[in-house]
Amino acid sequence: MNTAKKHTRAITNTVNSPYVKLKSIDFGDCRWTDGFWANKENAAAQIMVPYMGKVLCGDVGHGLNNFKIAAGEKEGEHKGFYWHDGDFFKFMEAKTYIYALTKDESLLKELDEYIEWIGKAQEEDGYIHTHIQITEGAERFSNRKYHEMYNYGHLFIAASVHYRLTGQRNFLDIAIKQADLLCVYFMPDTKHYQRFGFNQTQIMGLVELYRTTRNKKYLKLAEKFINRRGHYDIKHDSTTEGYPIGDMVQERTPLKEAKEAVGHAVLALYYYAGAADVYAETGEKELIDALDRLWENVTDKKMYVTGAVGQAHYGASTNLDMIEEGFIDAYMMPNMTAYNETCANLCNAMFSNRMMALKEESRYADIIELVLFNSGLSGISIDGKEYFYSNPLRMVNGSRDYEAHADVTESPVRQAYLECFCCPPNLVRTICKSSGWAYTLSKNGVAVILFGGNTLNSNLLDGSKIKLTQDTNYPWKGIVKITVDACKAEAFDIKVRIPKWAIGSTLKVNGEDKGVEVTPGTFAVVNREWKAGDTIILDMPMEITLLEGHDRIEEVRNQIAVKRGPIVYCIESPDLPKDSGILNVYLKGNAEFKAVHKPDFLGGVTIIETELLLREGKTNDMYQTVTKPIFKPYKTQLVPYFAWSNRGQAEMTVFMPVVW
Repeated sequence: MNTAKKHTRAITNTVNSPYVKLKSIDFGDCRWTDGFWANKENAAAQIMVPYMGKVLCGDVGHGLNNFKIAAGEKEGEHKGFYWHDGDFFKFMEAKTYIYALTKDESLLKELDEYIEWIGKAQEEDGYIHTHIQITEGAERFSNRKYHEMYNYGHLFIAASVHYRLTGQRNFLDIAIKQADLLCVYFMPDTKHYQRFGFNQTQIMGLVELYRTTRNKKYLKLAEKFINRRGHYDIKHDSTTEGYPIGDMVQERTPLKEAKEAVGHAVLALYYYAGAADVYAETGEKELIDALDRLWENVTDKKMYVTGAVGQAHYGASTNLDMIEEGFIDAYMMPNMTAYNETCANLCNAMFSNRMMALKEESRYADIIELVLFNSGLSGISIDGKEYFYSNPLRMVNGSRDYEAHADVTESPVRQAYLECFCCPPNLVRTICKSSGWAYTLSKNGVAVILFGGNTLNSNLLDGSKIKLTQDTNYPWKGIVKITVDACKAEAFDIKVRIPKWAIGSTLKVNGEDKGVEVTPGTFAVVNREWKAGDTIILDMPMEITLLEGHDRIEEVRNQIAVKRGPIVYCIESPDLPKDSGILNVYLKGNAEFKAVHKPDFLGGVTIIETELLLREGKTNDMYQTVTKPIFKPYKTQLVPYFAWSNRGQAEMTVFMPVVW
C-alpha cells in the first residue's frame, strides 16, 4: 500500500476534518476535457476573468485603486460599496484557480502585483479595510454595515486557496496578520462587539484559515461568532444604526435553536455554510441538527424551481422584522418580483455542498447541480461579459420600476458592470472551481458528483492511485460513461450520483447489469475489485417533464414549468410573434414536446420545440367579464432559463398557465 497522500490543494481543505465523510479532491486532480463545463471553464479563462480584471483593476470597478489609495500611492476617494474589497478578493480567488489549471506565469505575476498593493495598504497591526482607511471620520468596527467581516472572510478564503495552489505565503501572511487582529478585538467578551458582524463570511474564512495553518484560535473565534449570536436584546445601538436588525441578520434566534431560514438570503446561507464548516471540525450535535432543519426549510419551502432563493427585495420576516434581499414566508414565491440574488443562489449550492460532505448523501448534490445549471449560470451572459444580480422567473416589459436600482441590483437586461459587484466574481470563481466539485473521496473509494467530460487523476484516502475518465454529452444527453484507467487491486467503492429527477435510470458495469441498486436521489454504490479498462455506464432517461408547484404557492397555481434533466426551460419573447405579450402565453398540456440540440444557438443548447397557445381578445382593464377564451396555436421553442436575455431585452416566463 502506498503511503497516504495528504490532499492539501483542495478548494475547501477537509482532509483532516474529522466529521466530513466525503473529502475534497485536490484542485486540478479533475480536469474538464470537453462538453458543457469544459466550455464554461475555457470561457472563464479566456474571457470572464480577463474582462473582470480590466474592470476591477481600472477606473470602472476601482477595486485595485482602493488599495492603492489606502497604501498612499494614489490620490482619491474610496469608490464602490463598503464590501468592494471582498469582491476583489473573490476575483483574485478565481484568477488563482485559472493559474492552477493553466500554469500561466503571467497570471501569477499579476496576482503578486495585487498582493503587493494589498500588503502596502495593510496597517502595521494587521488592519485592512479600504473604506475605513480612506474615508475621513470612519472608524474601525464602529458599525457593522461597513462589512469588515464580509471582506475578511473572502480575504481568508482567497489567501488560503492562493497558498495551497501556488505554494507562496505572501497573500497568506497578510490574511494571518488580519486574523490575528480579529482575535484581539473579538475573542474577549466585549459587550460592544457581542453582536458585531453583518454578513458573517468571516466564519467560513476563519475555519479555512484554521485548516490551512492548524492554528486552533481561528476555529475558536469562528465558534464564538456563532455562539454569541442571538443572545442579546434586539435593539439599535452604535454598531447597528443604518441597517435593519433582528431576523435580517439572523440575530433574533440563536442558530442552534433556529427552525426557519430568515433575513437576507446571502447573509443566512454564508452563516449556515460557516456553521457547517465549524461542525466539520467539532462535531457539535446541536449545530448539525439546526443545519438539518434549516436546509430542509430552505429547499422544501423557500426555494424556486431553478434552485434560486431570496424571494423578495423588501419585506418582513415571520417575526415582522424588516428584511432586504431575502427570505420571507414559506411558499410565498412571486415570479415577476422574485429577487433571487445570484450570490444567494450560489450560496445555496455552497451550503448544500457542505451538507453533502457531512452527510454523504446524494440529495444535497441535486441542489448543487440545480443551481449551477439554472439560477447560478443565469447570472452571466453567454459571452461572459454581462451580469444579472437578481434572477426573476418572469420578466414583463414595463412591469416594474428599475430606475431606483439601475446598474446596482435589478435590471431588465444584464449589465457590463454592477456598482454592487458581489455577484459577478462569486459566479466566475464558482465556474473556475467547478471541476473541484466533480468528485469527492469516501472512506473506501470515490464519489461521482457532477457529470461532464473530464479526467480524474488523484489518490484515494488510503494513498492508492485512482484514474477515471468520464465521457458524456450531459446535460443534453443522459448517458454517462466512466472508465477506470488505473486503480488499486483491492476492492473499493465507486459511488455514482443518481439525480432525483432521473427516474428509470440504469447502471451497467462492463456492459452487464450487476444488480446495483439505482434509486433516484441516492448514490448507486458499486463495490468490486476494479481493473484498468472497466467501465460504468449510467443511462438517465432525459424525459421532458411538466412541473407544478405546491398548492400553497399561490403565484403558480394552475401553472406549469418545463424541465428536462437538470435544465429548467422558459419561453422568451424573441420566440413569439411580434407584439405578443408573455402574459398571453398558455401551455398546451397535450402538445408534443421535442428536444432538439442546436450547437450554434445561444452557445450550443438543447431547445424544446412545442406548440403553445396565445390567448386573444383580452383588454387592459383591471377586471373584465370572462367569456370563453379564444386561443391561437403557435409553434415555437423553449430555451434554457440560464440562456435567456441573450438576444436583446426580452420578456420571459418560466411558469405558464396550462390548458389541457
